[in-house]
Amino acid sequence: MSLDKLPQIPFGAVYFRKSNPPREDWDRDYGVAAGDGMNVFRHWFMWASIERKPGVYDWDDYDRQMDLAARNGMKTIIAELTHTVPDWAFRQFAHARQLRADGTALSSNMGVSSATGGFANNGGGAGALTMNAPEVKQAVEAFLKALATRYKGHPGLLGYDVWNEVNYSAEVDYSTFMKADFRLWLQAKYGDLDSLAQAWYRYSYAEWDDIEPPHEIAAYPENLDWLDFKKQNYYDQMQFKIDTIRSIDSDCLIAAHGVGGAIPNMASHGSDDWLAASKVELYGLTWVPSRRGFKPWQNFFGPDLTRAAARGKPWWHAERPGGPLWLQPQVLGRDKEDGRVMEPEDIRVLTLTSFAAGATGVLNLRYRPLLDGPLFGAFGSYGMDGSRTPRSDMASQIGKWANAPEQKALFEAKPAKGDIGILVIPEAQAWDYLLNAHHRPETYREAMWGAYRGFFDNNIQADWVHIDHIADYDTIYAPYPIMLTSEHAKALADWVAAGGTLISEATPGYFGDRGKVGTVQPHNGLDIVFGAREDEVEFMPDIGDRISLELDGKPVKGGGFLQSYTPTTGSVRGHFSDGRVAVIENRHGAGRTMLVGTHPGVAYFKTSNADNLRYFADMLVWTGKVQHIKLSNPALQARLHRGADGAVLWLLNPTRQSQTTRLVLATGEAEAGEPFWLAADASFAKGEASVPARDAIIIRLAGNRD
Repeated sequence: MSLDKLPQIPFGAVYFRKSNPPREDWDRDYGVAAGDGMNVFRHWFMWASIERKPGVYDWDDYDRQMDLAARNGMKTIIAELTHTVPDWAFRQFAHARQLRADGTALSSNMGVSSATGGFANNGGGAGALTMNAPEVKQAVEAFLKALATRYKGHPGLLGYDVWNEVNYSAEVDYSTFMKADFRLWLQAKYGDLDSLAQAWYRYSYAEWDDIEPPHEIAAYPENLDWLDFKKQNYYDQMQFKIDTIRSIDSDCLIAAHGVGGAIPNMASHGSDDWLAASKVELYGLTWVPSRRGFKPWQNFFGPDLTRAAARGKPWWHAERPGGPLWLQPQVLGRDKEDGRVMEPEDIRVLTLTSFAAGATGVLNLRYRPLLDGPLFGAFGSYGMDGSRTPRSDMASQIGKWANAPEQKALFEAKPAKGDIGILVIPEAQAWDYLLNAHHRPETYREAMWGAYRGFFDNNIQADWVHIDHIADYDTIYAPYPIMLTSEHAKALADWVAAGGTLISEATPGYFGDRGKVGTVQPHNGLDIVFGAREDEVEFMPDIGDRISLELDGKPVKGGGFLQSYTPTTGSVRGHFSDGRVAVIENRHGAGRTMLVGTHPGVAYFKTSNADNLRYFADMLVWTGKVQHIKLSNPALQARLHRGADGAVLWLLNPTRQSQTTRLVLATGEAEAGEPFWLAADASFAKGEASVPARDAIIIRLAGNRD
């Protein structure tokens, strides 16, 4: 399907799940939704609810949803849930159950947010069954073909969501089918057992059948291969589902959405937003502040990550909360204002935040609250009986505004490239996961989020940059680069030599191919790039808060690891409190590097201290980059979008008080042009802005045309 068939801004909600809402309300609800500016509903088309017996399908409820959509001028995203396995299939294919490492089989359970059977604790495979079993895969294929055949060409169809919240369990699958495919994968990678023995340091395999997936999660090469295989396996299954649907309906839209989980769950749970987005035309995310926290950086993080992973493709906030959340463990003990109860103003600022980050659509997690299951009463912006509420009125206002013709140019403008990129290295995350699976220090997570927060709190837009896409940026910050393959190390060195500017925290590429430590540090030629060699290293993240240094005479708190240096071609810029060299600046080819011998991002994440906040601002100054927008008031956030008709400023106030700020662009003083969103009590003139509580100003900037 051509993307130009999408509405200007897809705006709607997840509506139907078996038993919710009551059948007698469907006609009315669709009429209300369409009248309130919604144009897309997403439904779970659950295998367990449709194929009642082998080859016997009950489409009635789903047919009616599709017909109601067409009748009301709306479109439907079919979220195919083949991981809701029918109970008859669970019995018929009992030999193909997914197994945990300890040999216990997954069970077929009721769904938390659906009150429907067939679910299991794994987002990959087919519920509790493994799709590595040919007979299970064939059953999945038959259902998907029946589904696509049924709704091909339906006027209410927009497309298919082929993976709801992209991730899978870290504990599975150890079934005989998965093991057999793992051995085939290893044969394709290594060719023979001798090569595998050298790579894994396991020398007594006599046959391929001797190989077992690792049951001990630890820092060994076999675990890296197991993680890589699992991810490829489940994403191959994602591709299989896409190919199956497309074999019937070549013109349909294919979408998927994750949970913004590439940091920190790409390695353990397969939350690879970059890989998932590469397979679909439209990507998205579930982001629920009641589970994540309602701080401004938390509301921007998931959208920013998803935009980066989409790499220019349209993406949407596929599941945004519209109401209260029930008693899930993630929310207990949190303040009411920390996203637990969505007030109308919260919906406004959260939705506009997603748009400011570049979202091209927004769907509410629920249209109406669920009536059964553990999540009853949760998420819906409309009342329990389907009646309008102040929350739904706010959503309606935004939806109608976003799809008005006069907003077309606004949403054609796209977010400006960030002031700096933050480097994402999957191998570094994988190795940190394997190192810390048992004692669980959170160094990777804290370093990555701390760096993002450090820039964010300075209103510096930091974009997430995958190691494979560094050519897209000229300035990069690497928060936790502890492992780099020789290929990635060379790519990074070549990028710097060609003119890139790189700031790296401690131990860059300490672990090389298959996790092997280099005898020279930094490893794989990076000592030349940074103009320094390791003097000493201390791996003590549990007492990392004791690390302190000075950089150009200014104090900086450390965290995570400590690595001191002896300069070679580089120059010393800072010392640890005990006098050891902490910071090295170097020129390499046409580029520049700075190496900082600890992890200031960890310290900032834990403490939000003023010294490290200044450190991140100083890092951007050192690069020579001038940030897009500077604000005098850190309580506000600003983003710049650019389009054919010039630059657009998004200025958000997430606080509960009106805020004022002075605003300066990299190009000079900001002058107001055409307003797109401007409340009566908001103002913007001559670089001065006043933004009401939990609201925003969206305005074209006069004289800013690129």
